[in-house]
Amino acid sequence: QVQLVESGGGLVQAGGSLTVSCAASGNIFSVNDMGWYRQAPGQQRELVAAITSGGAANYADSVKGRFTISRDNAKNTVYLQLNDLKPENTAVYYCNAEVRSPSDYVYRNYWGQGTQVTVSS
Repeated sequence: QVQLVESGGGLVQAGGSLTVSCAASGNIFSVNDMGWYRQAPGQQRELVAAITSGGAANYADSVKGRFTISRDNAKNTVYLQLNDLKPENTAVYYCNAEVRSPSDYVYRNYWGQGTQVTVSS
């Protein structure tokens, strides 16, 4: 089994910063792409940022220049630095990872339980 555990969410004022983290653990042989999604109330889940195992990142247009995704491959951990936060960034942020287990030949998609980020105006 593979688990993704997020941490670091919370309440922050507009203009503030926050870092959320996600650690993958369990039966892991390798981790491919990792990413962050978010879902606001009444909205669909959307991609915020993603990063390959080699470190190539891509971002949603709405967060470019304000959010930074990074990862530590040795720790199977992905981070999202959120700067200049706006009230519309309020959402549950979910971690996603493509993980291959030792006994498997394919990468499977896993989700974390989500961490709440609330930005007050």
